[in-house]
Amino acid sequence: MKKNAILIGLGLLIVLIFVGNAANFYRIGFVDRISAILYDYRLRLTMPSTLDERIVILDIDEKSLKEEGRWPWSRDRLGVLMDKLFDRHGVAVVGFDVVFAEKDESSGLKVLQRLGQDQLRDDATFHSTLAQIRPQLEYDQLFADKIRNRNVVLGYYLTGQGSANISGMLPEPSFPAGSFNGRPIMFTSWSGYGANLPELQQAAAAAGHFNPLVDRDGEVRRVPMLAEYNGAYYESLSLAMVRSLMGKPPLQPGFAEGRSDGYGGLEWLELDTPAGILKIPVDEDVATLVPYRGGQGSFRYISIADVLHDRVAPELLKDKIVLVGTTAPGLLDMRATPVAEVYPGVEVHANMIAGILDQHIKERPPYMLGAEVVWLLLIGIALSFLLPTLSPVKAILVSALMFGATAGLSLASWHYGDILMPVANSLMMIALIFALDMSYGYFVESRTKRQITGLFGQYVPSELVEEMAEHPESVSMEGDSREMTILFSDVRGFTTISEGLDPKELTLLMNEFLTPLSRIVYKHRGTIDKYMGDCVMAFWGAPLPDADHARHAMLAGIEMQATLKALQPHFRERGWPEIHIGVGINTGRVSVGNMGSEVRVAYTVMGDAVNLASRLEGITKQYGVGVIVGENTRDTVTDFVYRELDHVRVKGKDKPVAIYEPIGLSSEVGKDLQDEIKLFHEVRRLYRKQDWDLAELQLVNLQRMSPDTALYRIYAERVAYFRKNPPGDEWDGVFVFQTK
Repeated sequence: MKKNAILIGLGLLIVLIFVGNAANFYRIGFVDRISAILYDYRLRLTMPSTLDERIVILDIDEKSLKEEGRWPWSRDRLGVLMDKLFDRHGVAVVGFDVVFAEKDESSGLKVLQRLGQDQLRDDATFHSTLAQIRPQLEYDQLFADKIRNRNVVLGYYLTGQGSANISGMLPEPSFPAGSFNGRPIMFTSWSGYGANLPELQQAAAAAGHFNPLVDRDGEVRRVPMLAEYNGAYYESLSLAMVRSLMGKPPLQPGFAEGRSDGYGGLEWLELDTPAGILKIPVDEDVATLVPYRGGQGSFRYISIADVLHDRVAPELLKDKIVLVGTTAPGLLDMRATPVAEVYPGVEVHANMIAGILDQHIKERPPYMLGAEVVWLLLIGIALSFLLPTLSPVKAILVSALMFGATAGLSLASWHYGDILMPVANSLMMIALIFALDMSYGYFVESRTKRQITGLFGQYVPSELVEEMAEHPESVSMEGDSREMTILFSDVRGFTTISEGLDPKELTLLMNEFLTPLSRIVYKHRGTIDKYMGDCVMAFWGAPLPDADHARHAMLAGIEMQATLKALQPHFRERGWPEIHIGVGINTGRVSVGNMGSEVRVAYTVMGDAVNLASRLEGITKQYGVGVIVGENTRDTVTDFVYRELDHVRVKGKDKPVAIYEPIGLSSEVGKDLQDEIKLFHEVRRLYRKQDWDLAELQLVNLQRMSPDTALYRIYAERVAYFRKNPPGDEWDGVFVFQTK
């Protein structure tokens, strides 16, 4: 026992960490992400992947937009749609996954009224005719008349997170203010809404919000059945449609009464319908897991244009539940979900309606929290004491048995009980305790790796250290000449930043800034040469050769900018100024190895390519870009899209060099942005030809396309200067920098 005391103690510490996460004392983001992945896997594994014929989605698709014009369409046209759906096709209920928040003035009624007040105010015939045709031109009222006394459910959205915008009219709440006073219920609360016009809301049978809950990874897994606004509680679009379909039965809350721990939270909602009681389980946020049937297309899609033009057989819509929504990309109603990265929002509501009707919705009862904690303690303590005493083979078998038992229990409860049993904490804990036991001796006894780590641990990531330990013959500290890529990153305006902070705060700022940048270098197999105050110098291609050194350096530079942008909110919370960096990257032949004196040596690189990389970093601010790469780097990494910034002559070099801004992978850069870059390259050609008029014209177009791009303003200023101060016929278009 004493021999294994350290291992047992570390194992128990791991158990306590995961128990705390399961009990919600704190959140471990990585475990939450694994939990989401496991949930998605179980969902996809057990989906029926069949077509539900009860629900039909009327799609405002590209075909409909082409035939009927851009959205929104005139309300009189939507009134025609209502007549066709209810009179010709006999649908059961229609729900709108769109909101009618603004008045429809497309009929021209306002123009006619203005004429009657001005030019034609004395024309009695005009006023008489206008009075006769006016009802036909009030499109909102026409649409309201078409949905009145019909089973039509409107949609609206709630807003929050600092937004208190209010438009339109909300329906009557499902539960008035004060209905749940004294209950420990964490409703999603909103401070504003965008609802439908009052005349439309008053005419509709019901309305429901179409706000999903978006998880941290951006995916939609839950929909709040009830949401709170101004003390009252409003139902979702899917719930409102089911209630309208069933004749509007009252909505009843289901509480966890009679529990010994005093918990009385809302656990389900209940509908007493003619077909029986429908029970909708909800979680602590009064939200329900979306019971996805499959990928996009689990419900029949019909182009709304086909209904308007009578190209749909009546029986296809007879007695159907109809949802009006869109899959057109330009209308921005696509969601990320567990079943597809791009998924129509309207089909989320369709899945919820089907799940409520089928009574086949997964739930996570409150008692699962206690069950998970008990399970973690049982298997965690057992493994912590047992594994250190077993041989590697037996330890693998025992860990695999625990792993399989946990996964099997979770799948059984999911499939047979519709219960979500969280297993991420358990599986991660088993894996970590096993990994700790297996790796302890290896890390303690691996002398060669410790020696290599002592030499290179401060320079290169652990992955490269492991490779060097496996092949120590490939590692040399002696000087060598090779093709490499060098990166410099530097904080803009650091002197001003440092003057505004005391030394302690400045140290904290530098640590929180340099640490993630260093990790990015390591992530992309780079070697950190040195930190020079606020500057990071790194290189790729040594000590181990790297055939993709230029690509890895460029990916690191781009990720540095993205990571720093994500850190800005944290810096603001700490009261620190925003940090912006420039990144210069260059590829070329350099000398690398241990260099210095008898007193001190360092593993570093030297050469003209290093100096140019430093100069490129220095001029990023001159062009308003985050990353600049040299021509060699551009020629080496060919699957990126680049914007050629300029031909420059930097300080200390007579030969001009071309400089580029990497935009992104060719496969990921959209056509619009690529067209914009081509247009700028045309500006560069005109600029070198001294065709100032055409260059200025194209720059105006570019500034309209991207008004925040500083590069276009810089070139516009240059063109204006050279128009007044012509550079002469011998000018080669090179811009000369006199400073570093």
